[in-house]
Amino acid sequence: MNAMKKPLPHAPALSRRERQIMDVVYHRGDASVAEVRAALPDAPSYSAVRTLLGILAQKGHLKVVADGQRHRYLPARSRRQAALSALKQVAEVFFGGSVGAAAAALLETKDARLDPAEVARLTTLIEQARRQEDASPDLPEGGAS
Repeated sequence: MNAMKKPLPHAPALSRRERQIMDVVYHRGDASVAEVRAALPDAPSYSAVRTLLGILAQKGHLKVVADGQRHRYLPARSRRQAALSALKQVAEVFFGGSVGAAAAALLETKDARLDPAEVARLTTLIEQARRQEDASPDLPEGGAS
């Protein structure tokens, strides 16, 4: 295993079991194979968990640190960074890179529920985006001269 493996910019998608393992590692901060296995529902064998952790490290999701004879696994990036990367990828793949279209699609679902604090935060972000748009100079068609 390579402890210096850097996360891929768009790491490959995770299987259900890989997501479960990542949830355990994020929750704990770092974990051994045995600790991950103990936290998994319907846990596979020790060797299967070790293999899956190795795959997650190869995909760039985990860092591997030697701890005596054993290895400990840590997230390669914060949960927020991973979530933002996944959201960017979804917007690119399904919405042509449009953040607005992706956000609108989420808000248009029948089970979309926003509490007042979330509405206020979204309103603030939209207002900031409008101000940035208003402040950016209009370039002539074809780019800058």
